[in-house]
Amino acid sequence: MNRFKDAEHLVRVAGVFLLGITLFLCFRAWFVPKSFGQYGHYRADSITEIAALPVIHAGHETCETCHADVLEIKKAGKHAGVNCEACHGPQGKHAEDPSSIKPALPDTAVLCARCHEANTAKPKWFPAVVSAEHSQGLPCNTCHTPHSPHIGDKK
Repeated sequence: MNRFKDAEHLVRVAGVFLLGITLFLCFRAWFVPKSFGQYGHYRADSITEIAALPVIHAGHETCETCHADVLEIKKAGKHAGVNCEACHGPQGKHAEDPSSIKPALPDTAVLCARCHEANTAKPKWFPAVVSAEHSQGLPCNTCHTPHSPHIGDKK
């Protein structure tokens, strides 16, 4: 008795399956970089590529050496834990030559809303406002000092 009378169909399905696996492995070998997975689930060559990029951030410690007056105000305020470049952008070139590059002051009406615009995803304790209603279109630094934003700290 012929146990597999339709064995030809099974061989075709197995052949298509093997062809699919072979094509997958070929495409994977072609598209996935050789260094992927060497040090975990990422591309190991990216470490040297990132290290070769120019440094654009100075770090808040560098800012604080020259701007000690701002540091004192900031340490007493709610933004004590916010690094300088989070608001002022990368300042590596300014730190290298402060006299040649004067950083632009950020537009507080736009900048402050990035963190403080009210939305339901923010924790209840986080200070959030509906900026259109809160400030009537005025920049935040009209009433608040950005480094220590509590009302009444304006100097």
